[in-house]
Parts: sequence; structure tokens; C-alpha cells
Amino acid sequence: MARRLYDLSARDDRRFSSYCWRARFALAHKGLDAEIVPVSFGEKDKIAFSGQPLVPVLVEDGQTIPDSWKIACHLEEKHPSRPSLFGGAVGQAEALFINHWCDKIVQPALAPGLMFSIFQKVRPEDQAYFRESREKRFGHSLETLHAERETHVANFRKVIEPARAVLATQPFLAGDAPRYADYILAGTLQFARLAYKDDVLAADDPVRAWRDRVFDLFGRMAASVPAAAA
Repeated sequence: MARRLYDLSARDDRRFSSYCWRARFALAHKGLDAEIVPVSFGEKDKIAFSGQPLVPVLVEDGQTIPDSWKIACHLEEKHPSRPSLFGGAVGQAEALFINHWCDKIVQPALAPGLMFSIFQKVRPEDQAYFRESREKRFGHSLETLHAERETHVANFRKVIEPARAVLATQPFLAGDAPRYADYILAGTLQFARLAYKDDVLAADDPVRAWRDRVFDLFGRMAASVPAAAA
């Protein structure tokens, strides 16, 4: 296959990276297939060719594209005849705002409380690296972060209020139909669902109803992956 996507993989091949899910949604929206290549936390050598240490990495027709945002932009430019991820330059600029909002506000509000659960799901040979790198990043032990999980979830629910307000009046963040802006936040919610149990959104939250609509797209690509039990 001329197209490969390098995707984060944990124990039992669990794929919870929000950024990799963004890329998978983008490919599905474009109707493009890709060979999915699993990469564990300790397998940096698999993506060394990309010149950086993070997934996702897309390889298409000999071109290497790291970073989920760059992947989406690449797919939009390379495959203009397929369904648009942005709906034009204005939509792309607005999606870039959503991308930065999720990266700098939403994901940091949620991620600390999930770290201990992820630690339990990564491969045994990767656990020492994961613990050291995440405790250095967050400044606390994984156990302390887990003990404060409810606080992180409550904060997360507050910071997504802008999305809640939008989704109370329209079916998708991008309007009447889903586009890449929707897949950015949906990736974070899939991260939460696959890293720990599916409890970060209340049952009556408009964001949850929207999330379920997005997860049901593309043959229930996201919804068909079982949520974590704990």
C-alpha cells in the first residue's frame, strides 16, 4: 500500500492516542485507506526516519508527514477532489483555532487524571519510561495524579463549555456536517474513553450526544472500539 499511518499502540494493541485518532478520522473523512503500523512508547526507532519522536506519522507516496494537523492539511491539499476536511480557507483557519484550543487547554485539563490508567495499559517494557517522562512533565507521581482525577474531570467539563454552547444549537462544531474541527475534539474524547472508563461526560451533556454522532461515522469506526473498563 502506498499509504501508511504510524499509530501509538499499548498493551493488547490498545490505541488511545488522541492525535492518532485525529489522523484516522481525517483519512476516513477523505475515504482513504492506510496500513496502520503500531508503535509502542519504546519503539522510537520505528519512526526515526521522520526526524522526530512522535506519532502519528503518515507516509504517502514516499512523502513523510508527522503531526496530526500537518497530516490533515496534507490530505486536504493532496486529495482536493475528495470530501473537504475544512470547507475552504476560512474553515481551515477556524479549525486551527480548535486545534490549539484542544492542545493547550482541553487536553491538559483532562490528561493528568488519566496517566496512571495509561501506565497500567502500556507494555511492561515501556512502563519505566512512561512513569519517568510523565511524572517529570506533570510534577507529581502517577498515583497522586490519579487520586486527583475527579478534580481534573470537573475542570475538563468546565473548559469544554464553548463546545457545549455551540452543540446546543447545531449538530456539529463545523455546522450541519462534520469536518476536521469535530475530529480534533473527538480525538480527545476517544483518548479519555479508551484510557479509562467512559465517564468524563454526563449522560445528558450535549457534547456526549455530539461525540456519539461522530463516533458512529465511517461504519462506527470509533464507537466499535470497546471503552476501557477502568
